[in-house]
Amino acid sequence: MTKDSTIIVTGAYGFIGSCLVSYLNQQGFENLILVDEFDDDEKELNLLHKKYVVRVERENLFDWLLKEKPAVKFVFHLGARTDTTEFDYSVHQKLNVEYSQEMWKYCTINKIPLVYASSAATYGEGEFGYDDSHDVVEQLQPLNPYGISKNEFDKWALHQIETPPFWAGLKFFNVYGPNEYHKARMASVIFHSFNQIKQNGKVKLFRSHKEGYEDGEQLRDFVYVKDVVSVCYWLMETVSSELSIVSKKTPQSNDSLTTHHSPLTPGLYNLGTGTARSFIDLVKSTFAGLDLQHNIEFIDMPKDIRDKYQYFTEAKMEKLVNAGYPHEFYSLEKGVDDYVRNYLNKNLFY
Repeated sequence: MTKDSTIIVTGAYGFIGSCLVSYLNQQGFENLILVDEFDDDEKELNLLHKKYVVRVERENLFDWLLKEKPAVKFVFHLGARTDTTEFDYSVHQKLNVEYSQEMWKYCTINKIPLVYASSAATYGEGEFGYDDSHDVVEQLQPLNPYGISKNEFDKWALHQIETPPFWAGLKFFNVYGPNEYHKARMASVIFHSFNQIKQNGKVKLFRSHKEGYEDGEQLRDFVYVKDVVSVCYWLMETVSSELSIVSKKTPQSNDSLTTHHSPLTPGLYNLGTGTARSFIDLVKSTFAGLDLQHNIEFIDMPKDIRDKYQYFTEAKMEKLVNAGYPHEFYSLEKGVDDYVRNYLNKNLFY
């Protein structure tokens, strides 16, 4: 992939998307098409000093592509309705399923590799585990409309005969890090903890409402956004390199990785750290990043999310590792420390 290659990033105005834009800039990629709803002044800071060629409103994208016909080399489809407290499924169906299907079709027709955001919310209560094997996707029972929509698209993708030359659905676990200032209720516990410490000197955590879990001992796989964008970039570079090899070896082929014996194959991939940690550990790390002793108070969980709450998530990461991803993930302590000291405490963006 040459540095002047054109890359589409959807969801570029938001948390993970804007961090990916920054990371691509750091690697020398500036010929970026940014896609989102650019109607929130608070998100403008996410793109401050970022380099790109054009912004395209989400609803206008496919008409714009048809008219402009840019020579796109890769698509990162990270845009979605991510609010787990939005219970109107039609919203998720339109944005997370139907729009993603349009993106898939565009990439298929134009032979463009596609990486899209799936979610660990697809796993529901984890009754079938957290294995990114395709064998369990049809059985998964997500707990909210957001998770349902993500799983519906995963299922749809796995049934397609006509596909992009490479595709990967990344099942993001609990992502945290800079550029989530705008997310309000949906921001990470670290973000909320930092603000509570600054305001009150203590952090409120949800009590457990499930037998077998002590207060604050709910377990999640927390992954730093710097690891997330590193994986995205590695996929792009690896896929671009291998597709180039396939094309040179078999000039009459359809330039698909499915015809090449690579450890990196199209499909769904977990993206967590592989280690579940407690919310108490998370909050203690936040206090440590401020060089303070921890002070935690427990409160009841809101009733509207109480029966739809995941008490345990832990990504099985063997699939991505076996595909060749070479880097170690940030530990919870190191990731939170970097986030608190270098971003939250300085009110800086990535």
